[in-house]
Amino acid sequence: MSRFTAFDDVRGALTGSLILPSDEGFDEGRRPWNLAIAQHPAVVATPADVSDLRTLLGAAADLGVQIAVQPGGHGASGDLADALLVRMSGFDALDIDLTRGTAVIGAGVRWGRVVDALEGTGWVAPAGTSPVVSATGYTLGGGHSWFSRTAGLGSDNLRAAWVLRTDGTHERVDDETDPDLMWALRGAGGVVGIVTAIEIDLVPAPSLWGATLVFDAADAPGVLRAVRDLSADAPSTLNVFTNSMRMPDAPPLPPEIRGQNFVMVQALSTEGSADTFLSAIRSAGTVRRDQSGPTLPALLSAQSNEPTDPTPSRGASVALRTLDDAVIDDLTRYRDRPEQASIIAIDVRMLGGALDAPRRPGFASLQGVGWIVYALAPLFPGTPSEPGDASLSGFRELLAPSTAERTVPTFLSPGRMLDQAAPASEVARLRELRGRFDPSALLHEGRLPR
Repeated sequence: MSRFTAFDDVRGALTGSLILPSDEGFDEGRRPWNLAIAQHPAVVATPADVSDLRTLLGAAADLGVQIAVQPGGHGASGDLADALLVRMSGFDALDIDLTRGTAVIGAGVRWGRVVDALEGTGWVAPAGTSPVVSATGYTLGGGHSWFSRTAGLGSDNLRAAWVLRTDGTHERVDDETDPDLMWALRGAGGVVGIVTAIEIDLVPAPSLWGATLVFDAADAPGVLRAVRDLSADAPSTLNVFTNSMRMPDAPPLPPEIRGQNFVMVQALSTEGSADTFLSAIRSAGTVRRDQSGPTLPALLSAQSNEPTDPTPSRGASVALRTLDDAVIDDLTRYRDRPEQASIIAIDVRMLGGALDAPRRPGFASLQGVGWIVYALAPLFPGTPSEPGDASLSGFRELLAPSTAERTVPTFLSPGRMLDQAAPASEVARLRELRGRFDPSALLHEGRLPR
């Protein structure tokens, strides 16, 4: 019996669906969110329930293939050759407890649905900047958000998880019942079990306030210095992102930003106006646009301008210990060079606050890290990829002397592994736990180095 014939038999045992390479819809089913990555799994399954997942585990063991779980495809980093790719859209339960300030979220639920459900409640989710990312995938990968200085990483807000172990046991686990498993789930994704739902803390936000300041590109060094200096005094209720934008004159871009160069500072406070903290930033250059006032989580998602449909993308991130004057000068000079035009945006995120005092142990941590810097070099149709690849490589080399020992796994670009997100001792601990929880290596190792 061929492997595909065997999978055809498995399909008949599922309530959900399973598609083979010869089936219509296979190419769409295997497609990751980042279209620059090519995935070639053996089959793609969408289980309807835990019983389906158990059937798939048994089939994987019998056929000698690994299971790779991707709720929505945002965490794709490799080709998944010969793997059984599992989509979790069938796990769509959402239960919010406003009294406790918690939410139970199925593995197939995207952040936008959670954000919408919390509108007007005085609570917000520790969600990422994109509404279409799976809440579970984001949380299990660490997850940095608008609220990270206030509430910590997404993984730090993970209270419990419902996990299907490779022996077929499905149960709720937390720090009391299985602290080792919870430590691994907070940042290392599903390399130790299949998560069907998570329970998270919500973030109290009685008075959400936001500000957007836009400056000329020439003001970038002064603006970044002002933001850097603010980090010493900013309360943990204040979160600040800075974006240095150099937009190409390309048809896919909206007319209002096409061909424009500018620097944008976005601030978010969970406890009302933080205008007094922004005065030094306002005086750091010529303010072209100044908007501030009460805001909503849904507006934050819209302001992120992240695509809501799969698209090819490319970028590089670096976590920095400090953002000193020399780094700022090097970074802005690098960005302004004509040969670096492939990099259209450099995002600088202020860390600290709650990130320096994590409430729960986990593989993912930004404790002691000062900044995350991300460079975006999109893949526009018809343009060669080599200049952008070279620019991103140079970006990493430029910042290497100031790079921190760890970063958040959700910021790892394709091909980058977990040994670049944490010290060697913690990667070794993760390997040991994976061996204990998945002795037959049924689960795909994801970003864990081979």
